[in-house]
Amino acid sequence: MAQLLFAPLEGITSRTFREVHAAFFTGVDRYYTPFLAPSQVHRLTPGQHSEFDPGRLGPQRVVPQLLTKNAEDFLWAARILAELGYDEINLNLGCPSGTVVSKGKGAGMLRDLPALQTFLDAVFAASPLPLSVKTRIGLDRPEEFGPILAVLSQYPWARMIVHPRTRKQFYQGQLHEAAFGAARQAYQGRLCFNGDLTSPGQIRSVLQTWPGVDVMIGRGLLADPALAERLSGGRGDRQRLRDFHNTLCREYLTSMHPNQAVLPKMKELWTYLIRSFCDDGAMLRALCKAKRWEPFYELTQAVFDTLPLADEA
Repeated sequence: MAQLLFAPLEGITSRTFREVHAAFFTGVDRYYTPFLAPSQVHRLTPGQHSEFDPGRLGPQRVVPQLLTKNAEDFLWAARILAELGYDEINLNLGCPSGTVVSKGKGAGMLRDLPALQTFLDAVFAASPLPLSVKTRIGLDRPEEFGPILAVLSQYPWARMIVHPRTRKQFYQGQLHEAAFGAARQAYQGRLCFNGDLTSPGQIRSVLQTWPGVDVMIGRGLLADPALAERLSGGRGDRQRLRDFHNTLCREYLTSMHPNQAVLPKMKELWTYLIRSFCDDGAMLRALCKAKRWEPFYELTQAVFDTLPLADEA
């Protein structure tokens, strides 16, 4: 049966966010964490220890993601994650950040396929846990995906997650669905589609076009936290959305400075969440301009009080 996965988004889908989302909304089978980039020091900081503790969701519903090009560092982190009880580790071959790619990590690993194959040989030979991968289809051109797919298909991935864009595209422009179709033909293991799934109709279209594949959703679930439920015909619930939002705020405020940490984190979330409402841009601009936590929070409550939900319009 196809599974619905929550994509990792750096700075947003923290452990706190994942746990609060799962407490209010159903339909997500697994949550993937923002990446951990293990260093040669081979030591987790207290913050990393807390973030990668499986927490209330448990290790069977959370998949930690690793970002590294060093097999020794990967395997050290894999052993730590195995001790925490996880049953899968995800390798990041998709991050398009210029800083990451310039270091040969993330999507940058797709530039040197012999080096990638040497890395994969080493980690598959010694990993204590099954591995999945999240990949782009190339750096600059979709035609690069053929050789990339030929390398990746040699390994027994728990799941291959394909975002059918190049690194050059970042998160914009055409999805190269033909590349995903090529993966469906060439790869015999579990496959997952990731990219621009923001409505139940789009998700159903993917599932109808490629029966049996999983779907991974990121920005769509930030804009509409109930999106997974709406696949079964549900509608937006204003009070539950408010309760989710306000609970998330309270959780953040217990451990972070309201103006220095919580305010920027919630501003970023609202650049997506505002799409659940009929806003002409004025409310989002007001939210983004807020300088302190208290007036920002009051504005969020005004959204819930006054703006129609998008699926009510």
